[in-house]
Amino acid sequence: MDTLTPQRIEGQGNLEADWAGSSWLSALPSTQAHTLLDGTRRLLVVSPHPDDEVLACGGLMQAALAQDVAVHVVSVTDGEACYSEQPQWPPERLRDARRHELAQAMRVLGLDATHVTPLALPDGGVTTHEADLAAHLSAQLMPNDLVIAPWIKDAHPDHEATGRAARTAASARGARMLQYPVWAWHWLDPAAPLSPWPTAMRIPMDAPFLTRKREAMQAFATQTGDVDGLDCPPILPAHVTARFHRPFEVLIG
Repeated sequence: MDTLTPQRIEGQGNLEADWAGSSWLSALPSTQAHTLLDGTRRLLVVSPHPDDEVLACGGLMQAALAQDVAVHVVSVTDGEACYSEQPQWPPERLRDARRHELAQAMRVLGLDATHVTPLALPDGGVTTHEADLAAHLSAQLMPNDLVIAPWIKDAHPDHEATGRAARTAASARGARMLQYPVWAWHWLDPAAPLSPWPTAMRIPMDAPFLTRKREAMQAFATQTGDVDGLDCPPILPAHVTARFHRPFEVLIG
């Protein structure tokens, strides 16, 4: 994907109906979660903002728990800057709200506060703290951990910086790393003749896992717009969350 043209996250983006008809997405090889997690000591999910971890791999986290693999989420920022022009949702209020939403979502998935480390790096400013983030992650990792982090070309600066930091840390510690797309579903071409990810795979979800993932997504009310005093379109309207209602998740090797 080094030849990809830099993208901006704007407009409505692709609808899930577009992805349902994507030949390259449907052709991605399928890998069962238990196979992916075989031999893994711990699943470490690195999330730039509260909600990314659930959107991208809420199913895989449940599968890890069912397989007695330890799960931990590193929540890099609190997502406090997402409504900078909304006077009723200043950063202080959003920080508290989004931490509460994340805790609620984790409970739905079978996790609790002991499974989450909030780093409180500045929302929108992860790039300037990338080296510190890499050092923090490196200090936590062991070779038989599996690190899941954002795709380094996802088109959101925080996502890309988080992905790069995780890649640096995983390489330094000899840990395995996979990347997850979030905003790529917004701007990638569903009708492209070939997959942009030669090493990507689909991870199917059992129906109960999918049900709980969808319930956990609903916990992020500030992002879906299910709160008072929000005088703008939400970050995650229904056509965006629909991209993560699929019965599978995609990870990039």
